[in-house]
Amino acid sequence: MIPPADSLLKYDTPVLVSRNTEKRSPKARPLKVSPQQPGPSGPVPQPPKAKLPSTSCIPDPTKQAEEILNAILEWVEDTQLWIQQVSSTPSTRMDVVHLQEQLDLKLQQRQARETGICPVRRELYSQCFDELIREVTINCAERGLLLLRVRDEIRMTIAAYQTLYESSVAFGMRKALQAEQGKSDMEKKIAELEMEKRDLERQVNEQKAKCEATEKRETERRQVEEKKHNEEIQFLKRTNQQLKVMEAQATVLPQHWSPASWAGQSPWPLHVGPYALSWGKGS
Repeated sequence: MIPPADSLLKYDTPVLVSRNTEKRSPKARPLKVSPQQPGPSGPVPQPPKAKLPSTSCIPDPTKQAEEILNAILEWVEDTQLWIQQVSSTPSTRMDVVHLQEQLDLKLQQRQARETGICPVRRELYSQCFDELIREVTINCAERGLLLLRVRDEIRMTIAAYQTLYESSVAFGMRKALQAEQGKSDMEKKIAELEMEKRDLERQVNEQKAKCEATEKRETERRQVEEKKHNEEIQFLKRTNQQLKVMEAQATVLPQHWSPASWAGQSPWPLHVGPYALSWGKGS
């Protein structure tokens, strides 16, 4: 918290309250009204007033403003507890001008950012708004209460946004951790799939090599079979041609040929290809 002396909100003169901060527990009642006279904690009590007649029950605007402004700020300095109340002194036009100058000066001195989220700028503007509420409340308590409601609503809205931001940050962290865990699982699965892919590619390459070898072997075998078949066809064609020639020659016998010549050499020795057709002895 900014010390009261550095705040834009005006306070009354600080009041010293003695307290043994080393021996008292944090939950103990902490205050003694003055170094000489003990008293309860909280605001400095007002002196008792005599009872007024019923005609004096009209509320005093000044008293009402003081009750609204009665906000106590505590701080410890040199093991001494100090309290301070908001000032009830009315402000003038020059005070407002001076407040504006002080606000600009403090924004510059504390290097507050002009845009974006800045805790320093927010704190200084909150102090300035509190001072404006103080000045307005002194002149009109109802207007001051209305501004106080506006201030509280703004603070509640900011607190809600802060809670939402913290929740979203926590949610984002959880999602990031889940994504990181899911990322490791996905990386493991990707590695397994890549290994399976390489295995399948190896099998495909092996099958392609086998297929190419089979095609090559079958092509060579087909060429050999075609060559063999072509040779047989050519041989059969030649044999058929020779048989036709022999048939034609057999229909027309030579004049000097006689059946007695069958006992001797055949007049038509034939040797065709790998198969020999010969007419002679023993044929």
